[in-house]
Formats: sequence, structure tokens, C-alpha cells
Amino acid sequence: MTLLTWNHACTVGVRAMDDQHGILMDTMNELRLALMRGSGREQVSELLDRLLEFTAMHFFSEEQLMERNDFPGLEEHRAEHQRLLSLLTESAHRVQHGEGAPLRAMLCQLRDGFIEHIASLDKLYGPWLNERGVD
Repeated sequence: MTLLTWNHACTVGVRAMDDQHGILMDTMNELRLALMRGSGREQVSELLDRLLEFTAMHFFSEEQLMERNDFPGLEEHRAEHQRLLSLLTESAHRVQHGEGAPLRAMLCQLRDGFIEHIASLDKLYGPWLNERGVD
């Protein structure tokens, strides 16, 4: 699995959300490095918990920002957030409890889902919010 790197394609144009996306990338990269180093279940579990916690906070922040600015795609975006968070929670639970979910596969799925989410749904709210003076 390759490291996630910040580039122009990751930018949605809302500084707070772009900063949070960077933190999510860093956390996923930390998980990847922990896997490559052969870190123990406890360290990997702590990183997964941090990723889950920050992802939930980020999704809430995005939704609040969209709600305050009457973004028309909020409900679709919220539903996708719930789906992604459920998937992440379920995957993390399986990894943390040794239920046969390979961490490498989970991280690849997270990386791909993260990139796809930004490229599709997140890119829609940036211009909308920028037109309303949110940066």
C-alpha cells in the first residue's frame, strides 16, 4: 500500500476541511508504517481508535458546516458519512479482535474510499461554500 500524499486533487477549497483531510491522511500513513514495522496489536489498535475518533469528528464538522450554509447535498453526504463510518468501525473491530480481517486490505480499502469520497462528494461542497464566503 502506498502512502497517501497531499496534492491539489485533495483540496476542496475550505481550509478547515483541507487541514482535517491532511490529518486523516497522516493517521492512515501512521497505520501503514506501523503495519510495515510489525507493530503489535496494541499500537495498531490505538491508531485505529484515533482514526475512528478523528473521522467521526471530521464528518461531524463537515456536516455542521454544510448545514449552517444550507448545502443542498447534505443528506446524501451525511448518508455516505454514516456508511463509511460504519464500514470503518466494523473493519477496525474485526482487526482489533483478531477476526481475520487483514489490516493491509483494510487500509487499502480505507485509502481508496477516502480518495474517492474527497474526489466525488467533498469536491461538491467546496465551491458552494466558497461562493458564500467560507474558505
